Amino acid sequence: MRYRRRLRSRIIISFALFGLGLTALFAVATIYMRTRLEDQLVNSTLEREIRHFVEFKRANPDPAAPWAMSLYQAQIVRAGRSATVPLAWQKYDAGVYDIEDIDRNGVLRPFKLAVYKDADYWAYLWFDVSSQKLGERQLQVAIASAVFVFALLSLLIGFWLSARVMSPLVDLARRVRALSQSGQPGRLRMHFANDEVGQLAEALDDYSMRLTEMVQRDREFNADVSHELRTPLAVIASTTELLQASSDLADKPRERLKRIERAVRQCSELIDALLLLSRRERQAPTDGETTDVARVVEQVVDSQRPHLGNKPIEVRVDIDQPLAVPAPSSVVAVALSNLIGNAFKYTPAGEVIITVGHGRVSVEDTGPGIAAEDAEKLFERGVRGTRQGKGGGLGLAIVRRLCELYGWQVSLAPRPQGGATATLRFSER
Repeated sequence: MRYRRRLRSRIIISFALFGLGLTALFAVATIYMRTRLEDQLVNSTLEREIRHFVEFKRANPDPAAPWAMSLYQAQIVRAGRSATVPLAWQKYDAGVYDIEDIDRNGVLRPFKLAVYKDADYWAYLWFDVSSQKLGERQLQVAIASAVFVFALLSLLIGFWLSARVMSPLVDLARRVRALSQSGQPGRLRMHFANDEVGQLAEALDDYSMRLTEMVQRDREFNADVSHELRTPLAVIASTTELLQASSDLADKPRERLKRIERAVRQCSELIDALLLLSRRERQAPTDGETTDVARVVEQVVDSQRPHLGNKPIEVRVDIDQPLAVPAPSSVVAVALSNLIGNAFKYTPAGEVIITVGHGRVSVEDTGPGIAAEDAEKLFERGVRGTRQGKGGGLGLAIVRRLCELYGWQVSLAPRPQGGATATLRFSER
């Protein structure tokens, strides 16, 4: 088992090293720039003064000629006698001032003026600070450039560190996605070190194992139910067929046998549809076969007639145009059985009109209708309308799930003249 520092520790250590390294680099860069700028300032000052000294000696070859540095000028006078002091200086009281003035070469330069005044003397010291101002501007530009460079460097390092820190999570997500696409269970824990990501992988392995076992049990249960239910249904269907073939059978028992036959067929169709829903598999007829919706509607109407009883209801089936859909007849029959059966059960009197054509089947009734706010809720599992007192609220939920599986659409709406309209629209995915 590989060992790796925990993800939290790795993040803390990475940010600590990143901050320490960035701070150290910035400190080194600042010291380097300050040293370089100071050295440049001293060198430029010395070069300027040596040139000034040579020019002064060229103009004054006498060794005893007084020479003063060009960086500053000093002047002192008796108190109140300022005739030799520049007029611009005389307005200042004691202190140090930042001012600008034109030097000997006619260039406007910044300088500092120090003024001293007492009862005996007034002193003025003029100091050229143009070199220092130039050094400050260069330092500002250098620091701004360093901030930009270090910001870019921190961004690049941040990308690199985040990729290193998050690489186990990215690898885990990639492996989980690959397992979900393959549909085959697999183990994730062996690919990761003993850290938080490894613990997450182990938890996902446990969850995947439980989920796989649950799915396997569901599949086995569905297969067992399908097998065990189909066998007695086949026995009932064959027995009913043999009884109907008897020549001495009276009309009333024969009619009851037909009802049993219809119930067996309806039960077989319902089993097929429920198995498809449990597996979430869309099953289409083989060899491009399609289902004649009009024929299924007639069979469903015939099988749902017991819901009419002795109620004064007229049932009308209008075939506007032929309609065929690429789906098993059992699925179409289950969807239509719920819609037509509800119309038969909840209509006390009047008529039920079933229209086939233009890619849909509509079922209109003159029953109590539905509330507009209940139209969409009725397709939820266990929900019944406020105007219907019977039913378990499962039939329309099954219809909605079948429609989602095959890409169809189903809707309910109240009729303006009373009753309700259920519409099943067929479409191919």
